[in-house]
Amino acid sequence: MAALATTEGLFDFDEPLATAAPSGGRRRRIRWGRGAILTLAAAYFLLPMYAALKFSLQDINGHFSLSPVAAIPSQPGLGSAFFLSLRLATVTMVLTMLLMVPTVIYVHLKLPRFRRVMDVITIMPIVIPPIVLILGVLHVAPLWLKSSPYLLSLVYVILAMPFVYRSLDAGLGALDVKTLVEASRSLGAGWIATMWRVIVPNLRAALLSASVLTLALVLGEFTMASLDLWETLPVWIVDFDQTNAHISTAVAMLSLIATWLLLTLIVSLDRSHSRRHRRNRAS
Repeated sequence: MAALATTEGLFDFDEPLATAAPSGGRRRRIRWGRGAILTLAAAYFLLPMYAALKFSLQDINGHFSLSPVAAIPSQPGLGSAFFLSLRLATVTMVLTMLLMVPTVIYVHLKLPRFRRVMDVITIMPIVIPPIVLILGVLHVAPLWLKSSPYLLSLVYVILAMPFVYRSLDAGLGALDVKTLVEASRSLGAGWIATMWRVIVPNLRAALLSASVLTLALVLGEFTMASLDLWETLPVWIVDFDQTNAHISTAVAMLSLIATWLLLTLIVSLDRSHSRRHRRNRAS
Protein backbone atom coordinates (compact mmCIF):
# COMPACT_ATOMS: atom_id res chain seq x y z
CA MET A 1 0.00 0.00 0.00
CA ALA A 2 2.86 2.35 0.81
CA ALA A 3 4.40 1.60 -2.54
CA LEU A 4 1.05 2.28 -4.21
CA ALA A 5 0.73 5.58 -2.36
CA THR A 6 4.23 6.54 -3.37
CA THR A 7 3.42 5.71 -7.00
CA GLU A 8 0.24 7.77 -6.86
CA GLY A 9 2.24 10.64 -5.46
CA LEU A 10 4.71 10.46 -8.28
CA PHE A 11 2.11 10.27 -11.03
CA ASP A 12 -0.85 12.57 -10.43
CA PHE A 13 -3.37 11.65 -13.17
CA ASP A 14 -5.66 14.57 -12.29
CA GLU A 15 -3.17 17.04 -13.71
CA PRO A 16 -2.83 17.27 -17.50
CA LEU A 17 0.37 15.95 -18.93
CA ALA A 18 2.69 18.70 -20.13
CA THR A 19 3.81 18.33 -23.71
CA ALA A 20 7.02 19.85 -24.84
CA ALA A 21 6.25 22.45 -27.45
CA PRO A 22 8.65 22.54 -30.35
CA SER A 23 11.01 25.42 -30.05
CA GLY A 24 10.91 28.21 -32.60
CA GLY A 25 14.63 27.84 -33.19
CA ARG A 26 14.21 24.24 -34.32
CA ARG A 27 11.40 25.21 -36.71
CA ARG A 28 13.55 27.97 -38.11
CA ARG A 29 16.43 25.55 -38.55
CA ILE A 30 14.23 23.12 -40.48
CA ARG A 31 12.87 25.88 -42.71
CA TRP A 32 16.34 27.25 -43.33
CA GLY A 33 17.47 23.73 -44.24
CA ARG A 34 14.69 23.35 -46.78
CA GLY A 35 15.45 26.77 -48.23
CA ALA A 36 19.13 25.88 -48.55
CA ILE A 37 18.32 22.63 -50.36
CA LEU A 38 15.94 24.39 -52.75
CA THR A 39 18.51 27.12 -53.38
CA LEU A 40 21.22 24.58 -54.19
CA ALA A 41 18.88 22.66 -56.49
CA ALA A 42 17.84 25.85 -58.29
CA ALA A 43 21.47 26.90 -58.70
CA TYR A 44 22.35 23.45 -60.04
CA PHE A 45 19.74 23.75 -62.79
CA LEU A 46 19.71 27.49 -63.49
CA LEU A 47 23.42 28.34 -63.55
CA PRO A 48 24.23 26.09 -66.55
CA MET A 49 21.23 27.50 -68.37
CA TYR A 50 22.34 31.04 -67.61
CA ALA A 51 25.84 30.25 -68.87
CA ALA A 52 24.46 28.74 -72.09
CA LEU A 53 22.16 31.71 -72.70
CA LYS A 54 24.96 34.17 -72.03
CA PHE A 55 27.26 32.34 -74.43
CA SER A 56 24.66 32.07 -77.20
CA LEU A 57 23.59 35.74 -77.00
CA GLN A 58 27.06 37.29 -76.98
CA ASP A 59 28.94 38.42 -80.05
CA ILE A 60 32.70 38.30 -80.62
CA ASN A 61 33.25 41.49 -78.64
CA GLY A 62 31.25 40.20 -75.66
CA HIS A 63 28.23 42.44 -76.27
CA PHE A 64 24.62 41.29 -76.06
CA SER A 65 23.16 40.43 -79.48
CA LEU A 66 20.07 38.64 -80.82
CA SER A 67 21.70 37.88 -84.15
CA PRO A 68 22.20 34.14 -83.33
CA VAL A 69 18.47 33.79 -82.59
CA ALA A 70 17.51 35.71 -85.74
CA ALA A 71 19.79 33.50 -87.84
CA ILE A 72 18.26 30.21 -86.63
CA PRO A 73 15.47 29.85 -89.28
CA SER A 74 17.92 30.26 -92.17
CA GLN A 75 20.30 27.50 -91.09
CA PRO A 76 20.52 24.58 -93.54
CA GLY A 77 19.13 21.26 -92.36
CA LEU A 78 17.45 22.57 -89.22
CA GLY A 79 13.89 22.37 -90.54
CA SER A 80 14.21 18.81 -91.82
CA ALA A 81 15.89 17.67 -88.59
CA PHE A 82 13.19 19.31 -86.46
CA PHE A 83 10.29 17.81 -88.43
CA LEU A 84 11.95 14.39 -88.41
CA SER A 85 12.17 14.57 -84.61
CA LEU A 86 8.50 15.59 -84.44
CA ARG A 87 7.46 12.67 -86.66
CA LEU A 88 9.47 10.24 -84.57
CA ALA A 89 7.99 11.68 -81.37
CA THR A 90 4.43 11.35 -82.70
CA VAL A 91 4.89 7.75 -83.83
CA THR A 92 6.62 6.87 -80.56
CA MET A 93 3.82 8.33 -78.44
CA VAL A 94 1.13 6.52 -80.43
CA LEU A 95 2.91 3.16 -80.32
CA THR A 96 3.76 3.53 -76.63
CA MET A 97 0.17 4.30 -75.64
CA LEU A 98 -1.26 1.50 -77.78
CA LEU A 99 1.15 -0.94 -76.18
CA MET A 100 1.27 0.21 -72.57
CA VAL A 101 -2.29 1.32 -71.76
CA PRO A 102 -3.95 -2.10 -72.36
CA THR A 103 -1.01 -3.87 -70.75
CA VAL A 104 -1.10 -1.84 -67.53
CA ILE A 105 -4.90 -2.11 -67.30
CA TYR A 106 -4.75 -5.90 -67.81
CA VAL A 107 -2.05 -6.29 -65.15
CA HIS A 108 -4.07 -4.24 -62.65
CA LEU A 109 -7.25 -6.22 -63.31
CA LYS A 110 -6.12 -9.79 -63.95
CA LEU A 111 -2.54 -10.09 -62.69
CA PRO A 112 -2.08 -7.82 -59.66
CA ARG A 113 0.68 -10.06 -58.28
CA PHE A 114 2.60 -9.59 -61.54
CA ARG A 115 3.10 -5.87 -60.87
CA ARG A 116 6.43 -6.46 -59.11
CA VAL A 117 7.67 -8.43 -62.10
CA MET A 118 6.55 -5.60 -64.38
CA ASP A 119 8.49 -3.15 -62.24
CA VAL A 120 11.64 -5.18 -62.82
CA ILE A 121 10.99 -5.64 -66.55
CA THR A 122 10.25 -1.98 -67.22
CA ILE A 123 13.38 -0.82 -65.40
CA MET A 124 15.65 -2.77 -67.76
CA PRO A 125 15.84 -0.05 -70.49
CA ILE A 126 17.39 2.26 -67.89
CA VAL A 127 19.94 -0.38 -66.88
CA ILE A 128 20.97 -1.31 -70.44
CA PRO A 129 23.04 1.45 -72.12
CA PRO A 130 21.37 2.93 -75.24
CA ILE A 131 24.48 2.28 -77.35
CA VAL A 132 24.27 -1.44 -76.58
CA LEU A 133 20.56 -1.49 -77.40
CA ILE A 134 20.86 0.27 -80.78
CA LEU A 135 23.87 -1.81 -81.86
CA GLY A 136 21.96 -5.00 -81.09
CA VAL A 137 18.90 -3.77 -82.99
CA LEU A 138 20.97 -2.73 -86.02
CA HIS A 139 22.61 -6.14 -86.05
CA VAL A 140 19.34 -8.11 -86.25
CA ALA A 141 17.00 -5.66 -88.01
CA PRO A 142 16.16 -6.38 -91.69
CA LEU A 143 17.49 -4.07 -94.37
CA TRP A 144 14.10 -2.52 -95.21
CA LEU A 145 13.67 -1.52 -91.55
CA LYS A 146 17.21 -0.14 -91.28
CA SER A 147 16.52 2.14 -94.22
CA SER A 148 13.53 3.70 -92.44
CA PRO A 149 13.87 6.36 -89.74
CA TYR A 150 10.93 4.80 -87.90
CA LEU A 151 13.24 2.07 -86.64
CA LEU A 152 14.20 4.71 -84.10
CA SER A 153 10.56 4.99 -83.02
CA LEU A 154 10.47 1.28 -82.24
CA VAL A 155 13.59 1.61 -80.12
CA TYR A 156 12.32 4.80 -78.47
CA VAL A 157 9.24 2.86 -77.34
CA ILE A 158 11.57 0.67 -75.29
CA LEU A 159 13.39 3.68 -73.87
CA ALA A 160 10.14 5.39 -72.90
CA MET A 161 8.65 2.27 -71.31
CA PRO A 162 9.93 2.89 -67.73
CA PHE A 163 8.52 6.42 -67.60
CA VAL A 164 5.22 5.61 -69.31
CA TYR A 165 4.59 2.50 -67.23
CA ARG A 166 5.14 4.28 -63.94
CA SER A 167 2.94 7.20 -64.93
CA LEU A 168 0.10 4.89 -65.93
CA ASP A 169 0.63 2.61 -62.92
CA ALA A 170 0.38 5.59 -60.56
CA GLY A 171 -2.76 6.80 -62.34
CA LEU A 172 -4.46 3.41 -62.14
CA GLY A 173 -3.36 2.97 -58.54
CA ALA A 174 -5.40 6.04 -57.62
CA LEU A 175 -8.57 4.52 -59.15
CA ASP A 176 -10.86 1.70 -58.10
CA VAL A 177 -10.44 0.00 -61.45
CA LYS A 178 -12.33 -3.21 -60.57
CA THR A 179 -15.43 -1.31 -59.46
CA LEU A 180 -15.40 0.85 -62.59
CA VAL A 181 -15.01 -2.16 -64.87
CA GLU A 182 -17.69 -4.20 -63.10
CA ALA A 183 -20.14 -1.29 -63.24
CA SER A 184 -19.46 -0.76 -66.93
CA ARG A 185 -19.74 -4.46 -67.75
CA SER A 186 -22.97 -4.78 -65.78
CA LEU A 187 -24.45 -2.03 -67.95
CA GLY A 188 -23.65 -4.04 -71.08
CA ALA A 189 -20.47 -2.33 -72.29
CA GLY A 190 -17.76 -4.38 -73.94
CA TRP A 191 -14.10 -4.39 -72.99
CA ILE A 192 -13.09 -1.88 -75.66
CA ALA A 193 -15.93 0.50 -74.74
CA THR A 194 -15.09 0.13 -71.04
CA MET A 195 -11.45 0.94 -71.60
CA TRP A 196 -12.13 3.84 -73.99
CA ARG A 197 -15.11 5.46 -72.25
CA VAL A 198 -14.53 4.63 -68.58
CA ILE A 199 -10.87 4.00 -67.76
CA VAL A 200 -9.03 6.22 -70.25
CA PRO A 201 -10.92 9.45 -69.30
CA ASN A 202 -9.92 8.86 -65.68
CA LEU A 203 -6.30 8.47 -66.76
CA ARG A 204 -6.12 11.85 -68.48
CA ALA A 205 -3.44 13.29 -66.18
CA ALA A 206 -1.34 10.11 -66.33
CA LEU A 207 -1.60 9.99 -70.13
CA LEU A 208 -0.58 13.63 -70.44
CA SER A 209 2.46 13.19 -68.20
CA ALA A 210 3.48 10.02 -70.06
CA SER A 211 3.13 11.82 -73.42
CA VAL A 212 5.24 14.77 -72.27
CA LEU A 213 7.96 12.47 -70.93
CA THR A 214 8.02 10.57 -74.22
CA LEU A 215 8.17 13.78 -76.24
CA ALA A 216 11.04 15.13 -74.14
CA LEU A 217 12.92 11.84 -74.46
CA VAL A 218 12.63 11.72 -78.25
CA LEU A 219 13.52 15.39 -78.75
CA GLY A 220 16.64 15.00 -76.59
CA GLU A 221 17.95 11.59 -77.66
CA PHE A 222 21.29 11.70 -79.51
CA THR A 223 23.14 8.38 -79.28
CA MET A 224 20.73 6.10 -81.13
CA ALA A 225 19.93 8.59 -83.88
CA SER A 226 23.62 9.26 -84.45
CA LEU A 227 24.54 5.57 -84.70
CA ASP A 228 21.55 4.92 -86.99
CA LEU A 229 22.82 7.76 -89.24
CA TRP A 230 19.67 9.91 -89.08
CA GLU A 231 19.92 13.64 -88.52
CA THR A 232 17.42 14.44 -85.81
CA LEU A 233 17.40 17.72 -83.90
CA PRO A 234 20.01 16.67 -81.28
CA VAL A 235 22.29 15.28 -84.00
CA TRP A 236 21.97 18.53 -85.98
CA ILE A 237 22.83 20.57 -82.89
CA VAL A 238 26.00 18.56 -82.25
CA ASP A 239 27.07 18.61 -85.91
CA PHE A 240 26.35 22.31 -86.37
CA ASP A 241 28.27 23.13 -83.20
CA GLN A 242 31.47 22.74 -85.22
CA THR A 243 30.28 25.47 -87.62
CA ASN A 244 28.70 28.00 -85.25
CA ALA A 245 28.57 27.16 -81.54
CA HIS A 246 26.48 30.25 -80.71
CA ILE A 247 23.62 29.25 -83.00
CA SER A 248 23.68 25.58 -81.96
CA THR A 249 23.56 26.56 -78.29
CA ALA A 250 20.68 28.95 -78.99
CA VAL A 251 18.76 26.15 -80.73
CA ALA A 252 19.36 23.82 -77.78
CA MET A 253 18.09 26.43 -75.33
CA LEU A 254 15.04 27.19 -77.48
CA SER A 255 14.15 23.50 -77.65
CA LEU A 256 14.48 23.23 -73.88
CA ILE A 257 12.30 26.31 -73.32
CA ALA A 258 9.72 25.02 -75.83
CA THR A 259 9.54 21.70 -73.97
CA TRP A 260 9.01 23.52 -70.67
CA LEU A 261 6.30 25.70 -72.17
CA LEU A 262 4.54 22.66 -73.61
CA LEU A 263 4.69 20.91 -70.24
CA THR A 264 3.33 24.02 -68.50
CA LEU A 265 0.53 24.32 -71.06
CA ILE A 266 -0.51 20.69 -70.65
CA VAL A 267 -0.48 20.92 -66.85
CA SER A 268 -2.50 24.16 -66.89
CA LEU A 269 -5.05 22.70 -69.30
CA ASP A 270 -5.44 19.62 -67.12
CA ARG A 271 -5.92 21.73 -64.00
CA SER A 272 -8.47 23.99 -65.67
CA HIS A 273 -10.38 20.94 -66.93
CA SER A 274 -10.34 19.43 -63.42
CA ARG A 275 -11.61 22.67 -61.86
CA ARG A 276 -14.37 22.94 -64.45
CA HIS A 277 -15.38 19.34 -63.80
CA ARG A 278 -15.52 19.96 -60.04
CA ARG A 279 -17.67 23.05 -60.52
CA ASN A 280 -20.08 21.13 -62.72
CA ARG A 281 -20.34 18.38 -60.14
CA ALA A 282 -20.88 20.89 -57.34
CA SER A 283 -23.63 22.68 -59.25
